[in-house]
Amino acid sequence: MKNNKRVEIPPVSALMLSSISVQGGAAIAKGIFPVLGAISTSSLRIGLSALILVAVNRPNLRNITRAQWKAAALYGVVLGLMNIIFYMAIARIPLALGVALEFVGPLILALTKSKQKIDFLWVIFAAAGIALITPWSNNGVNIVGMLLALLAGGFWATYIILGSRISKIMDGRTAVTIGMIFASAVVMPAAIGDGLLTHLKPWILFSGLALALLSSAIPFTLEMNALRKIPAKTFSILMSLEPAVAALSGLIFLHEYLSFYEWLAIALIIIASAGTTLSAKNAPQVAPESSDIMI
Repeated sequence: MKNNKRVEIPPVSALMLSSISVQGGAAIAKGIFPVLGAISTSSLRIGLSALILVAVNRPNLRNITRAQWKAAALYGVVLGLMNIIFYMAIARIPLALGVALEFVGPLILALTKSKQKIDFLWVIFAAAGIALITPWSNNGVNIVGMLLALLAGGFWATYIILGSRISKIMDGRTAVTIGMIFASAVVMPAAIGDGLLTHLKPWILFSGLALALLSSAIPFTLEMNALRKIPAKTFSILMSLEPAVAALSGLIFLHEYLSFYEWLAIALIIIASAGTTLSAKNAPQVAPESSDIMI
């Protein structure tokens, strides 16, 4: 008699695998940058992710109201800008620093909603982390890359706000799918202008598909399953470790070696992110990066 029992991954392990998948995808992206550039690589990933989501979720477009279309369009535009700007950032700075600086956006958003005195400590930790990697002198860190990562974090915070609003009027999978379609519409013209069609080769498409799966489809599935079994606060704390996973991915796959101060900066930002989550009285439900749908 066959045993049809499904093998389920424990939630903590699922989240760690999700982080590894996302950061592995980012490492693949940086490997494509020399051929396509950051804009075209990001656009290829978003476009293929949109096709995958449409094929898997098969949204019924006829049932979407005008208000839902407007919300999904704005959500998608922010999603596209968040991704393309982040890729432009990590083209200039190490992956781990880009991820850590991007986390500042959601961190500030969380702090604005809190009135607890201990949160001032997390502000100090985050500020100290940024100060440690700011190129006050010629220390090799690209200031434009840092600013782009912080800007991507600002779009991430906006994305969280819009995601919270759209979740109240649309099914989550439909919202993400439609949003990704609009994100593709935003980034594809820039990619075509950047020469995407000229440089497109079969191996590039294969790498782009792997990137889309690692950065979107696989982590989204893992995180959705984990969220059914653990509290949102636990989810948020574990996701705060992503800069550390990014540092290890950058070291292993990209040979990006960080200085002591850069490691310390990443640690401070992780502590600030986790501390904000721990001190929150009511942690909101977290949409899977929407995970990647990003980084």
